[in-house]
Amino acid sequence: MNIRFDKLGVVIALLVVYGTLVAPFATFRANRIVPGEAKSMLAALPVGAAVALIGLMVLAAAVILLKTPALLRLVTAAVALAAIALFIGMAATHLTPPENTYARVSPASGFWILLFAYALLAADSITRLRPLPFVRVLLLLVTLGGAAVILMSGLWDGLSILREYAGRADVFWLEAGRHVALALGSLFAAVMVGLPLGILCHRVEPLRAGVLNTLNLIQTIPSIALFGILIAPLGWIAVHVPGAAAIGVRGIGAAPAFLALFLYSLLPVVANTVVGLAGVPREANEAARGIGMTDLQRLFGIELPLAMPVILTGIRIVLVQNIGLATIAALIGGGGFGVFVFQGIGQTAMDLVLLGAVPTVVLAFAAAIVLDAVIEMTTPSRNQGRTA
Repeated sequence: MNIRFDKLGVVIALLVVYGTLVAPFATFRANRIVPGEAKSMLAALPVGAAVALIGLMVLAAAVILLKTPALLRLVTAAVALAAIALFIGMAATHLTPPENTYARVSPASGFWILLFAYALLAADSITRLRPLPFVRVLLLLVTLGGAAVILMSGLWDGLSILREYAGRADVFWLEAGRHVALALGSLFAAVMVGLPLGILCHRVEPLRAGVLNTLNLIQTIPSIALFGILIAPLGWIAVHVPGAAAIGVRGIGAAPAFLALFLYSLLPVVANTVVGLAGVPREANEAARGIGMTDLQRLFGIELPLAMPVILTGIRIVLVQNIGLATIAALIGGGGFGVFVFQGIGQTAMDLVLLGAVPTVVLAFAAAIVLDAVIEMTTPSRNQGRTA
């Protein structure tokens, strides 16, 4: 019998074994800021539940290790992710003393290793299956829906990150709205300015180098430094320009954060517009001229549609970048999930840091998947291949 091993599967299986048998599964703390006590699976869960979870992890490792069908590997990843999500909630209930509102239980390194290993397995399986773009979006929705069901069920209520959320629910959604508004608003403004500027740079070649070099220079400025640089001029405008303060222009707050994100967003939008338009086949333009299309008709009817996948790639880069950078806006009063990150750092409360970091990562991940699907659907070669 010829047993064949999967190369990536060997690495993932080793991670699973380490996360299951060696690394701690949960951490118990008497309160939110004291050092924690690491607990293995056997110590963090009731004996029966721990044995069941260990057995499931061993079985999953065997499936991962061997060359098995991609669909089976994806199902294995989904089942394993659901299992560790359910059992970490059970660990919080098991470890927390009754009626104790001060104790905190949080996922330990073993949980995060297992989460990473099975997420990697799921991503690899999806890559091998090569599903259509809308199927990938559907898988994302199913994953987010599953997490929402667990959250609403109350199974995770004993986890420390949910306890942090419970005391800040109203503030959390307020800052979530600000975070999304900063990321999407700056993206929209960058597209409105960057797309025409990119078209202009493509049509007027002497202008191109100067514009792109200037935007490159802005990109080299560290984000915190750029936020700081903008405080003084915006503060001056708020004081000396009538009505500026009334519409929200101030030295600190959302205005400098929005402007900094807008400036960072311009280079990918402008550069990708120039590259996309430059990549339009000459034959397509010549054929359009041959049938009497004007420059404006060629731009909107031929050039922009053909360049759209490259332009959307720049927009994807900007959105993911802005979701991350918006976190830093909290340092200058811009709000967003960074409020919880920096409060947690100041209070040495890592669960509060996670309350800001986890939704930021989820937002960026979801945005990347959705825009990747949109880009693939607008790429002519993909559509032609599927039609054929």
